[in-house]
Amino acid sequence: MLSVCMATYNGAQTVAKQLTSILNQLTPNDEVLIVDDHSTDQTVTLLRHLAAGSQVPVRLAVNAKNLGPIKSFAKALQQAQGELVFLADQDDIWFADKVEQMYQAFEQQQADLLVHDGVVLDQAGQQIAASWNHYHHNRLPQTVASNLVKNGYTGAMMAISQHLLRQALPFPSKIEMHDQWLFLVAKRYHAKIVVLRQPLMAYVRHGDNVTGMKRRSLKAQLQGRWRMWRAYRRLK
Repeated sequence: MLSVCMATYNGAQTVAKQLTSILNQLTPNDEVLIVDDHSTDQTVTLLRHLAAGSQVPVRLAVNAKNLGPIKSFAKALQQAQGELVFLADQDDIWFADKVEQMYQAFEQQQADLLVHDGVVLDQAGQQIAASWNHYHHNRLPQTVASNLVKNGYTGAMMAISQHLLRQALPFPSKIEMHDQWLFLVAKRYHAKIVVLRQPLMAYVRHGDNVTGMKRRSLKAQLQGRWRMWRAYRRLK
């Protein structure tokens, strides 16, 4: 059984294409868990329509108020029952062999955390770069120190084992991002991390992306890194 966890917010323009690319690779024994963060557009209506026509179980929860991506993903992840759990954003497109390639690596390499690359598209669907990791200057694999300086593990390109998921939950109250936390938990417990070099999805960049678009002050960045380090050190 596989689980796909997605957080959505005002994604009516893109979510149908993304969810379809995911459902096409799953079986009725798998599950998709979606937490909508109180969208004000037609996102929820679209999701309900797609769920109703899907042979793959799709469970949708809608936040009563906006909680942000970390808490929304946490709510979805807490429900995931699959042996391998994928994270998905609302505005990307999975390649047709993503699930197969990730699951094969998961089984053959006994991985607890997998991350792959992606091609980068603009909002019009034009390719910006052939590699997200090159485009975003991600140097993988990482140490804890290099990750705290700049997180290179992009949640939309990650999958984790059920074992690692249970070690990572519940999320600490103050973390920078859920994907970075999953990586740090994996490092803390010496879990097997596998980096797949091939692109397995189209990663769409636009002004509303959560990752890599907004620059914060140096003080805010340092405070965030300190919070992540403290949370990491608290792991037993």
